Amino acid sequence: MSDLPGDHRSEFNFGRAESFVDLLSLDEIEQNIFRGTCHAGSPLRAFGGQVAAQALVAAGRTVTADRHVHSLHSYFLRPGRTTSPIIYLVDRVRDGRSFTTRRVSAVQNGETIFTLSASFKVPETTTEHQRTMPDVPRPEDLPGPYGSPPRKARENYGATQTRLVMDMRFVPQEHGQATRPNGGVPHTRVWMKAAEQLPDDPLLHVCALAYMSDLTLAGTAAAPHVTDPENLQMASLDHAMWFHRPFRADRWLLFAAESPTAQDARGFAIGEFYDHEGVLVAHAVQEAVIRQH
Repeated sequence: MSDLPGDHRSEFNFGRAESFVDLLSLDEIEQNIFRGTCHAGSPLRAFGGQVAAQALVAAGRTVTADRHVHSLHSYFLRPGRTTSPIIYLVDRVRDGRSFTTRRVSAVQNGETIFTLSASFKVPETTTEHQRTMPDVPRPEDLPGPYGSPPRKARENYGATQTRLVMDMRFVPQEHGQATRPNGGVPHTRVWMKAAEQLPDDPLLHVCALAYMSDLTLAGTAAAPHVTDPENLQMASLDHAMWFHRPFRADRWLLFAAESPTAQDARGFAIGEFYDHEGVLVAHAVQEAVIRQH
């Protein structure tokens, strides 16, 4: 696939980004070796969604443009730091007739902090089916807790970086956390998209969705158990995604998440992405450490 806009930065800014494209930007150091920086998800810890998205960028940049990513499986091994670059090492595992497989290791200060395997495929036209999108209010009918901020607000980075590049509109609790006939499980429903229009690069949109998918899953699993937010430990353990149909990450997508179980200090959550017309475009699954101290 072609290079993403914003590649080959001349200097590091350690997570500061003016746009979503900046968040996914990598320097190519050598064949199969890339370098990036990440903003904070919690104090001094790199946001896991950005690490996963950059690892997928690195994998995609070693794959021909006729193949699109259809799945990824990843593990968060160590906390990433926001104060030094992350090196992404790509292993070209297989190039088959229809499928291509890549494995990526994210290394920081000599230690592997994250691993990702991704599979790419030549598209085919076949019969299909999908689940119906939940009946929730449309994003244009909901207040936006944050969207595109004034440019002067971009001086405040770190944990607020996501607010600078995304628009998110949460569905009210009576819709977003309604119980189901099977006894009910914790739910969240949120519309999200990039705050600015993105270039027409399928890899960029898929990687942007990988970033977005790490925003609410762990929180959905933790919600029923949080008694003191100040003393909550929460960290992603693993993350998987399946990409079903084409989409744009700069147009409204409904992320419908639920947590069927939590136990042993681990919360499990599943999320579905639908576009504004109700087309099911992707799934995300995550397990996270959840401890209330």
